[in-house]
Amino acid sequence: MVDKLPESFERGTDGPKVIVVGVDGSDSSWRAAAYAAGLARRQNALLAVVYVQPVVPAGAALGAAVADTTGEVAEELLREIREAAERLRGVFEVRWEFHTFPGDPYSGLVRAADELTADAVVVGASEQAGHRIVGSVAVRLVKAGRWPVTVVP
Repeated sequence: MVDKLPESFERGTDGPKVIVVGVDGSDSSWRAAAYAAGLARRQNALLAVVYVQPVVPAGAALGAAVADTTGEVAEELLREIREAAERLRGVFEVRWEFHTFPGDPYSGLVRAADELTADAVVVGASEQAGHRIVGSVAVRLVKAGRWPVTVVP
């Protein structure tokens, strides 16, 4: 006997429709983006590539210069993503969008995943030694327990 199916939709039960991947230009974030792109292609999901722009305190003396730099980083990341997508056109097709969110990496990715209705989050493993003590963004996302999180080495 087959149980009756639930009448309401439950996010993620029929495979991911939106996969969020965090990129910051590091090697591990590019590996995470490549992994997430493959997953999105196989699942016919939207790949939401997210760069979290650091927020500078209003009183910072170099605030304008830092804000300009983070904007330039976002533009450079988008340029690299577009070039990669163009090189792979016809061979490896994936629907993707690029988003920027302000904040620290953890809160920015949480906000992105919430606003974009993510079914999964993919991040690169931290390359900073101090994160073994304080806790990396990946560990904090896993502990949040709100989405499946894949950490790519």
